[in-house]
Amino acid sequence: MRKSIVSKLFIMITGLSFLIIGSIFAVQHFFFEHFYINQKTNDIYRALQVYQERGLLEAESAQQAFQNEVQFYQENDAWIAVLDENGYLKYTEDYFIEVQVNQSEIVEILGQDTITLPLYTILDIERTVSANLIFPYFLESPGKDIAIEGIVMDGVLFPQRVASDVSSLRDESRLENEQLIHKEYEMLPHFNSPTEYFEENTSVLMTGTLTDIQISQEHFSRYTNSILLNQIKAFQADLLYGDVEHWLNDPISYVINNIEHSILIEKIELGNEPAYVVSLASLQPVGEATNVMQTYFGYIAIGAVVLAIIASLYLSRKIASPLIRMEKMTQQMAKLKFSESIPIESNDEIGNLGKNINNLSTMLESHIFKLEQEIEKEKKLETTRKEFISGISHELKTPLSVLESCLYILKDKPNSEKKDYYFKAMEDEVKNMNFLVKDMLELAKYDANAYNLEMRPFRLDEVIEHVYSKQEKELSNKKLHVFKSLHEVTVMGNKNRISQVVLNFLTNAVRYTPERNEIILLIKENGNQVEVLIENKGVHIPEEQLDKIWDRFYRGDQSRDRSTGGMGLGLAISKKILEWHQAPYGVRNTEEGVLFWFKLNIAEKEV
Repeated sequence: MRKSIVSKLFIMITGLSFLIIGSIFAVQHFFFEHFYINQKTNDIYRALQVYQERGLLEAESAQQAFQNEVQFYQENDAWIAVLDENGYLKYTEDYFIEVQVNQSEIVEILGQDTITLPLYTILDIERTVSANLIFPYFLESPGKDIAIEGIVMDGVLFPQRVASDVSSLRDESRLENEQLIHKEYEMLPHFNSPTEYFEENTSVLMTGTLTDIQISQEHFSRYTNSILLNQIKAFQADLLYGDVEHWLNDPISYVINNIEHSILIEKIELGNEPAYVVSLASLQPVGEATNVMQTYFGYIAIGAVVLAIIASLYLSRKIASPLIRMEKMTQQMAKLKFSESIPIESNDEIGNLGKNINNLSTMLESHIFKLEQEIEKEKKLETTRKEFISGISHELKTPLSVLESCLYILKDKPNSEKKDYYFKAMEDEVKNMNFLVKDMLELAKYDANAYNLEMRPFRLDEVIEHVYSKQEKELSNKKLHVFKSLHEVTVMGNKNRISQVVLNFLTNAVRYTPERNEIILLIKENGNQVEVLIENKGVHIPEEQLDKIWDRFYRGDQSRDRSTGGMGLGLAISKKILEWHQAPYGVRNTEEGVLFWFKLNIAEKEV
C-alpha cells in the first residue's frame, strides 16, 4: 500500500533522529575501542608485509637494522625487531660478549670452544642506566674470568645466569635472563624429577675467559627498550620449550606499566632461513580517545539533535526537488528541448508523475524527430525537383534552338542541298537530349537517396580493361599513347557503377588530352585499399576551378563547352557514385597534366 508523503516524511525524520543518536552512543561504547585496536593491528600487519616485500626486514649491519626499525616506528608508531630461528635478536654485532670456554666437555657439547652471547639477554640496559649503575666489573674489559649457567639445545647456548665465577651465580651481583629462568621453573613440575628435566634439556655450567666485548653507544637506544626486549626474551623461552602457538599470527594484548600494548609475532623466511618478526605497539591513544569521548557525551547528544534538524530540512528539500526538476523540464519541453529526464527515486505520487513526464517527453521527441525527417526529406525532394527542372530547362535550350532552326530551314527550303545535313544535325541533338534526360534522372535518384547499390566483390582490373577497350577507337583517332599498369585485384563495390566512374574519368581524359599526347592508367595497392589513377598529359585545370568541376553543368573554359561533347554531368554522377561507396576521390594538377583518382576497399579472401 502506497504511503502518503507526509507519513513518509514523519517516519523518516523520526527514525533517522533516533538512529543517529543511538548509533553514536552504541559505536562509541561498544565498538570504537575494538575497531581502533583491530585497525591498528591490520595497519601494522600490512606495513610488515610491505617492509618484507621491500627487503627492509633484512640488513647488512646493526646500524642499518636500527635505521629500519626507527623508520618503521616513525611511519607506523610501533617498534619492530627481527629474530633468528632460535629467537635471538638479529644484527647484534655491536652489543655482545665473546667467551673462550675452558672445559673440554662443554666444548664437545657446543661443538666450538668460543661462544658469542648477545648482551641484551642477560643485561637490562634501561634499568642499569636509570639506576645509575655501572656494568659488572667482569664485563669491563677482555681477559676477565666469567661463569655461565644455561641450557644447550641443538648446539646453541641459551644463558640463564652470568657471573664472575661459579660461586657467584646465585649472588645478587650476577646477571640473569629472568624470562628463561621463570620458564624453567614453570616446566619443572611437568617432569618426574629435576634430574629427568636436566637430562632431557642439557643444562650446562661453564667457565671461561672474556675475549671480546662490544657495547656501541651509537645504537645504545636499541637495547634500552626493555618492554620490547622482555617480550622477545619471553617468546624465546616459549620457543625453546615448543610453546609458541599462542604467540604467532594473532595479536596479544599486555598491560605494562598500566598501559595496554599489542604484540604481533609472525614467522617468515629471510634468505631461505626461518625467522620471526616482532612488532610492539602501545594502545594508550585509544584509551585517551575513549575518555575524551565520554567527556563529550552531552555535546554529542546536542549534535545529534542538530543533525536531526538538518536531516529534516534535507528530506524536505529532497521531496521538493523532483517537483522543481519537473517544472524546469516542462519548460524545456515547451521549447521543444527533450535532452533532460527526471530521475525516478520513489514509488509514490511524485515518482509516478516523473515517469509519466519522462514517457511524454520521449514520445514527443520521437514524433517530432520523425516529423523533422519527413520535412527534411520533402525539402530535399523539392530541391532536387527544382534543380532538375532548372538544369533540364537550361540544357534543352540549345538543342531545341538547333531543332527549331533546322525545321525552319527545311520548311522554307524543302529541296535544299543540305537537307541531309540538317536531318543529321537534328538527329544528333535528339540523341544529346536523350542522354541528358537519362543522366539527369539518374542524378536525381542519387540526390533523393532512391538508389540502392548492391555491393559485391569484383575484379577491378577486368572492369578497367573493359572500359579501355570501348575507348580504343577514340584513342586511335587522336593518336594518344596509353601507359597501363594493371594487376589482378578484387575489390568490394557495385561493378556497374564503378565501371561508369572509370568510363567518365577515362572519357574525360581522352576528351581533353591534345593529340599525340599521353594518358596514364594505374592501379596501386596500399594496405587494405586499392587506388585507381587516371592522368592525362598536356593540359591543366585552373586551381580555382578544381573544386567546381564536380558540380553539375559546370564548364570551366571554352575548351570544356558542349562543342567537345560534354554536358557537365559525368563528374557529378561519378561523385555521387563514389560517395555512395564511401570511397575517397579527388583531382589535382600534376607537372604535365591532370590526375583523377579514387580508392576502394580490397575484398576479403574467403577462407
